[in-house]
Amino acid sequence: MKKIVFLDRESLIADIRPPAFPHQWCDYPSTFAHDVVERLQGAQIAISNKVPLDRASLEQLPELKLIAVAATGTNNVDLACCRERGIAVCNIRGYAVNSVPEHVFALTLALKRNLIAYREDLNAGVWQKSQTFCYFGAPINDLAGSTMGIVGHGSIGRSVAIIAGAFGMNVLIAEHKGNETCRPGYTPFSKVLSESDVLTLHCPLTPKTENLISANEFRAMKSSALLINTARGGLVNEEDLLVALGENWIAGAGFDVLRTEPPTAGSALLDYRAPNWLVTPHVAWASRGAMQRLADQLVDNIEAWNSGQPQNLD
Repeated sequence: MKKIVFLDRESLIADIRPPAFPHQWCDYPSTFAHDVVERLQGAQIAISNKVPLDRASLEQLPELKLIAVAATGTNNVDLACCRERGIAVCNIRGYAVNSVPEHVFALTLALKRNLIAYREDLNAGVWQKSQTFCYFGAPINDLAGSTMGIVGHGSIGRSVAIIAGAFGMNVLIAEHKGNETCRPGYTPFSKVLSESDVLTLHCPLTPKTENLISANEFRAMKSSALLINTARGGLVNEEDLLVALGENWIAGAGFDVLRTEPPTAGSALLDYRAPNWLVTPHVAWASRGAMQRLADQLVDNIEAWNSGQPQNLD
């Protein structure tokens, strides 16, 4: 009988069906890094959404054979160590193909139409004192006719492109940063930076993509551009982002992710208060429908591995 341990069950609001093979199931609402080894003792299968599984922990878990990541990103797992130790790692794919793109456009529209600025003005009673039926405060801009640059063209990036087209936007798909030649349908990264009115990130966090957007990239963007990040906080240099917002290098930004999550020690970005900055607590993926699809695929992955036909391996 295989022992399955879900280290951060509280991160998934969904019904999880029992895997269709003999097993012992154990879950914890959340798990601190220093509790990982103790909680995974004797387990053959570990489930983790965001709990780090590093080399120091994995080397103390000789019975572990599968890490089922309850998310798409696997940057919380030491993949090199897993390969060395013969631990399979699978992830979830395509489950948030509606939820994340919709969140991208929720952030984009709120910023393009300056909803935060208008809400603040209304709360201050500005419209109530107006001499006309409407109040023109912050500028309002359309999506139609503008250009959206997409960095990362997987299932979510492709869905974003479809919605952007429905809004009448011109879409540019960015080639990998630094590549001298472009694949068909892709645009040089530097051109995407300079021509996008909205730049949205949908790539994984790897050593190559860490700080993908820093001071140089902000300087290359239009001063009227927006940056949207619903992927991983480490893709953007947060110190440079604060400068870019404060000195109007770009017009605004909407993020669903930060470099450190949760930001228990505080965050300068959370302390920053301005109508051109929106942050949500890593919930772009978390529609009820998306979470249930994730839970169903999570068990599918575990059952496939147990049957000797693993899927979605990373």
